Amino acid sequence: MQDLMQIIKGRRSIRRYREDPIPEEALTQVLESVRWAPSWNNTQCWELIVIRDKGNKAKLQEIMPTINPARKALLEAPVVIALCGKLESSGFYMGQPTTKFGDWFMFDLGIAVQNLCLTAHALGLGTVIAGLFDHEKAKALLKVPEGYEVVALIPLGYPAHESSAPKRRGMDEFIHHETFIAS
Repeated sequence: MQDLMQIIKGRRSIRRYREDPIPEEALTQVLESVRWAPSWNNTQCWELIVIRDKGNKAKLQEIMPTINPARKALLEAPVVIALCGKLESSGFYMGQPTTKFGDWFMFDLGIAVQNLCLTAHALGLGTVIAGLFDHEKAKALLKVPEGYEVVALIPLGYPAHESSAPKRRGMDEFIHHETFIAS
């Protein structure tokens, strides 16, 4: 496996995929990486739906606006993972939110997705995190029960081509010491 910083720096949003199937062992590793993601009080508030059926992927594509650059990827990728989050679990104690931001599920899902994407990249697979779609229609199509939300659709497969890194801000542009604004 590659060095962790190489994996982090090399991961890209992939929007074009080859048709090659994903070996079950690789898919299992990607899914296992979500299992080990940290979460608020170990709530593990994620649920994943693995979608391989072209008809189901086409239905999901229909609820994604044409302006979404990941739209074509839903059909090209051999697998699409629907990431769902359990509401009022993460960030809650005795049924009450415990932070200023209330439900913490989006934070936990972000960590889980980072694990998924980095593991996929380390295995030579590509991903793109798509959040621009009709969430209510996706919830109905995927038969997601009340108390859960579909947060992202993640195509997974072998990249059709390599892409270069986008420009990144310099560390001196976002790292602050002691306070946000220097005195």
